[in-house]
Amino acid sequence: MSDGFDRAPGAGRGRSRGLGRGGGGPEGGGFPNGAGPAERPRHQPPPQPKAPGFLQPPPLRQPRTAPPPGAQCEVPAGPQRPPRPGALPEQTRPLRAPPSSQDNIPQQNLESAMAKPQVVVAPVLMSKLSVNAPEFYPSGYSSNYTESYEDGCEDYPTLSEYVQDFLNHLTEQPGSFETEIEQFAETLNGWVTTDDALQELVELIYQQATSIPNFSYMGARLCNYLSHHLTISPQSGNFRQLLLQRCRTEYEVKDQAAKGDEVTRKRFHAFVLFLGELYLNLEIKGTNGQVTRADILQVGLRELLNALFSNPMDDNLICAVKLLKLTGSVLEDAWKEKGKTDMEEIIQRIENVVLDANCSRDVKQMLLKLVELRSSNWGRVHATSTYREATPENDPNYFMNEPTFYTSDGVPFTAADPDYQEKYQELLEREDFFPDYEENGTDLSGAGDPYLDDIDDEMDPEIEEAYEKFCLESERKRKQ
Repeated sequence: MSDGFDRAPGAGRGRSRGLGRGGGGPEGGGFPNGAGPAERPRHQPPPQPKAPGFLQPPPLRQPRTAPPPGAQCEVPAGPQRPPRPGALPEQTRPLRAPPSSQDNIPQQNLESAMAKPQVVVAPVLMSKLSVNAPEFYPSGYSSNYTESYEDGCEDYPTLSEYVQDFLNHLTEQPGSFETEIEQFAETLNGWVTTDDALQELVELIYQQATSIPNFSYMGARLCNYLSHHLTISPQSGNFRQLLLQRCRTEYEVKDQAAKGDEVTRKRFHAFVLFLGELYLNLEIKGTNGQVTRADILQVGLRELLNALFSNPMDDNLICAVKLLKLTGSVLEDAWKEKGKTDMEEIIQRIENVVLDANCSRDVKQMLLKLVELRSSNWGRVHATSTYREATPENDPNYFMNEPTFYTSDGVPFTAADPDYQEKYQELLEREDFFPDYEENGTDLSGAGDPYLDDIDDEMDPEIEEAYEKFCLESERKRKQ
C-alpha cells in the first residue's frame, strides 16, 4: 500500500507494457521506439535505490550569449559509460533524469517533460559606425556649391559656365536664393564689364527661365534683383532694358507661335508664363521712390491673351487659364484704376469659347472654373471691419446675428425692420407686466405668488368655449 504512494501517477500502468521492448524502466534505456537491448548488461551494477519523489526540475535556461568560437564547454568529471548501440550522439542526445522509481513512465511522456532543446544564439555582430565617419550627403547633392560661389569665379574659365552652374544650383535648391544672391551679384559686377557679357548674361537667364518650367518664378526674382544691383550701364541699355528687349523679340512672333506646331507652342507657352512672373516680380522705382510695375508688360499680357484665345486649341486655352490664375487679380485691379473694362471683355470671350469652340470637355470645365474664380474676386478674402466701425450701410452681415422678436399679434421683426424701435419699445412695455419672468420664460417668482397663480388658473372665454367643443367632439368620435 505504501508503494503506491511512492510512485508517480501513472508509473505502474506502463510497467507490463514496457518490459521486453526497452520502453520501460532502466532496462529500456530511454531509447526512442523501444530501440536498444532488452535487458541490462550483467557487468553493470544495479542502480542504487533513491528516495522516492517526483521528477527533478529541468535545468535553468541557457544564457542568451553564445560562447566564443573555439571555446569548449566544461563538463564535470565523472565516470563515463561507453555508448550503447543506437544511442544518439552526445551533442544531440536530450538530457534525462537519473534512473529512479519513476523510470517506468512511458517514453513519450518522459521526452515531453524532460527534453529541453538548447537554443544557440548567433554571436552579436559588431557595429561599423564610427564618430570619425565622413559627413553624409544625399545623392545629387554637391557640397562645393557654396564654397565655389563664396570663393568667386576663379575656378570657372568662362562667364557662361559660372552663371549656368549657379542657375542649375538655384533650380535644384531654390531655398538658397536669399543666402547666395548677394555674393553672386558682387561676382558679376567684377566680371560683367562689357556689352557682350551683359547680353550673354541676359540670354542665359532667359533660356533657363523658359526651358525649365519650375524656374520661371525664380528667374523673375533673379532678374528683379540683378536689375537693381548690377552696376554696369552701357549705352546699349542696362540689365532690365536688355531683358525687355529680349522678351519683345519673342513677343513679336506671338501669332505665328500660337498657330505653330506642338514644340513651338510649348516654347511660346513657357515664354507667356515667364512674362507673367516678370510682371508680378519686376519692380521699377520711380524718381520719388515709389515702386511700380512695368506697364509695358501689362499691355503685352493683354495681347498675349488675345493671341491664345484667337487660336482655341486645348494647350493654348490651358496656358491662358494658368496666366489668368497667376496675374488675373493684379491685372483687373490695374485696369480698374485706369477705368478700363478689359477683364470683362476677357471673361466674355471665355464664355464664347466655351459655347462655340471645339475644345475638350475638361478644358471647358477649366474655363468655367476660372469664370467662377473671378466672380469670387479671385479667391481673395478681405478682412471685415471691426465691430465699432460696422454699420448697416457698409456691412451686409450687420444684422445676421441679431435676435428675432415677435409682436403681440405674433408678427416677427428684427433690428433690420424700419419700425424696429417702436415694436421693441412695445415689447419692453409688455414685459413690464411680468417682472419676475426672464426672456426664456423661466419663473423666478417662486411658488405661492397670488398674482401669477390667478393668471395660471384663469382661461379666456373664447379659449374655454373652444376647449369644450374639442372635448365634445372627441367624446362623439370615441363613441362612434
